[in-house]
Amino acid sequence: MNTDGAASAPGSAPGSAPLWNIANILTASRLVMVPLFVLFMFLEHHAWRFAAFAVFVIAAITDRVDGELARKHNLVTDFGKIADPIADKALTGAALIVLSVLGELWWWVTVAILVRELGITLLRFAVIRHGVIPASGGGKLKTVLQVVAISVYLFPLPEPLTIIAHAAMGAALAVTLWTGADYVVQAVRLRGGRSTPGAAT
Repeated sequence: MNTDGAASAPGSAPGSAPLWNIANILTASRLVMVPLFVLFMFLEHHAWRFAAFAVFVIAAITDRVDGELARKHNLVTDFGKIADPIADKALTGAALIVLSVLGELWWWVTVAILVRELGITLLRFAVIRHGVIPASGGGKLKTVLQVVAISVYLFPLPEPLTIIAHAAMGAALAVTLWTGADYVVQAVRLRGGRSTPGAAT
């Protein structure tokens, strides 16, 4: 499920769907995949690296599928609205931290992305009483670029091709910071009582 502002299906009411529906089961499975992914990343044989890559990609796919199912079949629940962003941030956050621990990704990139994500989450709670800022294409693009960039880093490329990973992460970082700044602007407008047609969350 897209965690940057997934909306309920028309006419749906969170809590009206059964708790253990297929969308929530996929979300819960993604939470389980996070420690499994981390374990595979620290196992030495190169085959485990491919396993970690596969787990990450599968988890990223479930992030897309559970949201589509929830909206299409009216399966939006309070649990899903809380667990989905936690699972999403846990997956990408764990991947970034592990890559930095292994010396494959600069720590300042990981810190910049994690600070942005945590900061926007806290900001969302701070302005929630004033209204909800809907997600825009920028937020969705940010999510896609982060997943693609991390996936490229996880896949064991030959040394000359690592520039591809760096370029992908550079694009992801740029859009992540841009959408974060845009969200701050929209939040300030919302708090001030001005209209917010959309935000790149």
